Amino acid sequence: MATIHDVLRRPFVTEKANYQNALFHQYVFEVATDATKTLVKDAVETLFDVKVVRVNVINVAPKRARRWRNRRMLVRRNGYKKAIVTLAEGNTIAAFEGVK
Repeated sequence: MATIHDVLRRPFVTEKANYQNALFHQYVFEVATDATKTLVKDAVETLFDVKVVRVNVINVAPKRARRWRNRRMLVRRNGYKKAIVTLAEGNTIAAFEGVK
């Protein structure tokens, strides 16, 4: 890991992520494969100027599918690492809020 800017790759904006954001103050990011919980916490706190309460990290497996002709396994997408970041009660990240 070179810098904290390399830890966070992109935010996830899905229906489930919006639900978690509204009810539990949780934000979802795709992170680098060698990122740890402390690196993710430090990156979010310094980049967005918020207080992080908890970080959960999930390794998402690659999606696999079968070929039609010979029924062998074919890997279609790469796996990635996902981090769910829980913020303190009054903190928000403006990039996830949308149009106001």
